[in-house]
Amino acid sequence: MFEKARLKLTAWYLVIIMTISLLFSFAVYSSITFEFRKFEKMHVKIQEEIRDGVIVPPPSGNHFFKIGRPDPKFIEESRKRLLVNLGLLNIMILVFSGAAGYFLAGRTLRPIQKMVDEQNRFITDASHELRTPITSLRSEIEVALRNKDLTLSEAKKLLESNLEETVNLQSLSDNLLGLSQLGKPQNTKDMTEVSVVEIVDASIRKLSGLIKKKNIIVQKNVKDVGIRGIPERLTELLVILLDNAVKYSPPKSKISIAAKAIDGKVRIEIKDNGIGIAEEDLPLVFDRFYRGTKSRSKEKVTGYGLGLAMAKEIVGLHSGAIVIRSKQAVKGAGTTVVLEFS
Repeated sequence: MFEKARLKLTAWYLVIIMTISLLFSFAVYSSITFEFRKFEKMHVKIQEEIRDGVIVPPPSGNHFFKIGRPDPKFIEESRKRLLVNLGLLNIMILVFSGAAGYFLAGRTLRPIQKMVDEQNRFITDASHELRTPITSLRSEIEVALRNKDLTLSEAKKLLESNLEETVNLQSLSDNLLGLSQLGKPQNTKDMTEVSVVEIVDASIRKLSGLIKKKNIIVQKNVKDVGIRGIPERLTELLVILLDNAVKYSPPKSKISIAAKAIDGKVRIEIKDNGIGIAEEDLPLVFDRFYRGTKSRSKEKVTGYGLGLAMAKEIVGLHSGAIVIRSKQAVKGAGTTVVLEFS
């Protein structure tokens, strides 16, 4: 599809360039031909005036006055050479502009192709993730309907399981909607000076239930510094990162949150002592729907792998940077997420 579009765009480039080139060549040819005719008429007029005695040539003799009427063959050959040269020039322009147009068409379509490929991959991944809870719901309901001896307690367990899958579906749809909203241009008027202390406290409050459930100790070392941004988005960012830290940390462990200003930038660090991230997974953790093999196989952690993708979008929205450091091979080393904002 994109190859055909690239060829069509190249053709349009060629049409535009060659139209300009041919019009310019026609203008050059017409101008020079006009000058040839003007030169010829001037010489004829001068020679007639010399014969009539109107103009007396200087005794020393000027070569201009000695020249007779220009040779028509010479003028005709000059015109032909001009046409040939202009033709060769246009052929060279056609070849060069064709190659350059094809290259530029590829560069022009590359971001569009990347966006479409990413969109197709996103749709495929989303469909795959949606299929899992839907299939689970359907199979459980079908089995229950076929069971003629279904008891009240079994029906309640079925409803609880269905409710859990429904919550998962709602969470997935909310995350997908959040990602689509983050992909749209944001209004910079919504950005204000945000206190890091306030957004850290807000994110901890939102996760207080999960933190208490796992008996996690959250240590804060947050200086009173500010970031220019959207308060809701920055809080959402810290909730995502803190939620991951809590989920992948063992019970009764510690999570530290530090924030300070360094060289005109605000740096926020969230460190846990959890299972860590495998080295081969680190370059992929920001991909949508990606979940490392470690988290899938040994830790029963719910989620669809959209959190860090959303975190990266939020950081990008605020012209910041996010880096994740982790050593899975070292027990208790955990993961450190570093955020920097100008």
